[in-house]
Amino acid sequence: MLKIISKILLKISGWRAIDTTPLGVKNYPKSVLIAAPHTSNWDFFYCMAIIHSLGLEVKYLGKASLFKFPYGWLMKAFGGIAVDRSKNNNLVESMAEMIVNHPKNICVIVPAEGTRGYTKEWKSGFYHMANIAKVPIVLGFLDYKKKEGGFLDIFHPSGDYDNDLPKIKDYYADITPKIMEYYSLKDYKKTV
Repeated sequence: MLKIISKILLKISGWRAIDTTPLGVKNYPKSVLIAAPHTSNWDFFYCMAIIHSLGLEVKYLGKASLFKFPYGWLMKAFGGIAVDRSKNNNLVESMAEMIVNHPKNICVIVPAEGTRGYTKEWKSGFYHMANIAKVPIVLGFLDYKKKEGGFLDIFHPSGDYDNDLPKIKDYYADITPKIMEYYSLKDYKKTV
């Protein structure tokens, strides 16, 4: 039912869901999905609609304040996991362990920028989570200019974050966010 509702909402809003990964995201049983760009509250709506329209079940990380009344129940129903960003709580290791030990397929969404506001650098948690769990990184995106979102490709971390990150960012160099001044890659130049 959620898949049908999501497809209808995307059609009404003029958005299109695409999956250009080699095998289709559903064929990667366990993964970490980076959500980028993340510059607006609308990103959550479109991200969830696109993901559910493509039939993917996910868990996602969100700041703890979003999981309080009146929206807490909804956030949890969509697979949300509350994160207290003020504490050092070994989140990356805990999430990697959850992925490895999860009895079913699991895709964990992590916003690469970590916040809607401008930040100069991406957070590294998504990368280390995937590397520790030995799962691929799904390159999820929203392009507000083209009104499309979905999955660009699959990236297998080598363990060399400094070498891999520019390769990942290159996929996002031509993506248009909702609010350009908040986009961490607004001045990014492709490395290749």
